[in-house]
Amino acid sequence: MNKVFEALASAARRKILAYLNQGELSAGEIAERFDFSKPALSAHLRILEEAGLITREKRGQFVFFRLVPERLANTVFAWAAELCPVARPLKREVRARRKPAG
Repeated sequence: MNKVFEALASAARRKILAYLNQGELSAGEIAERFDFSKPALSAHLRILEEAGLITREKRGQFVFFRLVPERLANTVFAWAAELCPVARPLKREVRARRKPAG
């Protein structure tokens, strides 16, 4: 969860995610939208990928990136559940049901 929030801390990375929310883009298409050096763009993409927010696929000489929306949704839900006053009792209930009777 920390990697996701660290990745989201950057406005540039949030903007990359917003572009990818509209559909997959090649690295070159992403680069056209920013005034980054290639190493800086690569670093942003690597952070997003390591957080599990995007995936890459190499096709020929091009690398395409796409959003992994369920990863972001699940992380935000898990974080919100931690803040929810009802979450802890529900977690205890789930753990109790998982324990083998014995």
